[in-house]
Amino acid sequence: MNQISVLLADDHEIVRDGLKAFLEDESNITIVGEAANGQEALEKAKELQPNVIIMDIRMPEMTGIEATKLMPQYAPDAKILVLTMHETEEYVLRSIESGAHGYLLKDTSKEEFMKAIVTVAKGEKYFSHHASNVLVNQYLTNQQKPKNKADELKFELTKREREILSLITQGLSNKDIAAQLDKSVRTIETHRFNIMKKLDVSNVVELIRVAQEEHLV
Repeated sequence: MNQISVLLADDHEIVRDGLKAFLEDESNITIVGEAANGQEALEKAKELQPNVIIMDIRMPEMTGIEATKLMPQYAPDAKILVLTMHETEEYVLRSIESGAHGYLLKDTSKEEFMKAIVTVAKGEKYFSHHASNVLVNQYLTNQQKPKNKADELKFELTKREREILSLITQGLSNKDIAAQLDKSVRTIETHRFNIMKKLDVSNVVELIRVAQEEHLV
């Protein structure tokens, strides 16, 4: 691929301006548009059909993770490169599950940033931090393993709880899960509490980790 068209999605104008200045001297990069939130990113992507979308995670109206998940419906060939200040396992895992091709922190070097853009534009994966690579490899390995019914029985999860657990690991909020399953948010919250209690975890990061390690999703 010679010329790479890029859409910038970040709610801070100063960050978008910085990224444009960062990339303006690169002859193989063309900034075709900007978006200030996830919903706008979807709309701009549908209109512009960029090769790469540089996506922040925390944005108003719709997060970058939510937009990444929906992006194939708007720009099926676009590759998502997450650029964020967040290094937590939860964000990395949720980004990957939502379909991101790459994950970089905002303090990355220009050389690595360019390498990541070119890499994901070719349809390959790019994760800069060693811990992220370990997490990705663990996730991909677990996805290839057959589901273990004994593990499901060990935790005594109901069919509904396993369904909700799967949606949680995909990054859906309680509100999103409630809408998808046509249940109240309160009902989903109750199921979520029961799942966490059965898996003996206290937060989402631990919940996802146990679900993956025990092949529950």
